[in-house]
Amino acid sequence: MQPNDKARELGVCFEPQAPGYLNMCVRSGNLLITSGHVSDIKGVLGKDLTVEQGYEAAAECVRKILRSVFNTHGTLNDLKVLKVLGCVYSAPEFVEQHLVINGCSDLLHKVFGKEGDGFHARSALGFAALPTGAAVEVEAIFEIKGG
Repeated sequence: MQPNDKARELGVCFEPQAPGYLNMCVRSGNLLITSGHVSDIKGVLGKDLTVEQGYEAAAECVRKILRSVFNTHGTLNDLKVLKVLGCVYSAPEFVEQHLVINGCSDLLHKVFGKEGDGFHARSALGFAALPTGAAVEVEAIFEIKGG
């Protein structure tokens, strides 16, 4: 099964998006670089939300990223995930940002393959606040294979 099919099966919407204030995904050479995509789930990890809720928020972010990438590039089938930055709205004592951002990485592994094009570099960081009170914000860099 191709990444486009896997993504659809996992709930990714490919409907066109109206242009916004910022470019949600830009192409430079053979790279696709996304803006940060925030979760609709709001709250502070370690205070209002559990790791499991944060995990779902991170998965929600990557679904939005894949939609933006698809709308920019027209397919997911020829891509390799290079780098992910996951930002977690965290209480001061919260130290499980990596487990939250696994929600993003696990979905990318399912779409692109953990052993192949979905095996990526990643940072998972805690923040005192995120835009709109979002629990998670994620940005990513993809390589267009053969591009």
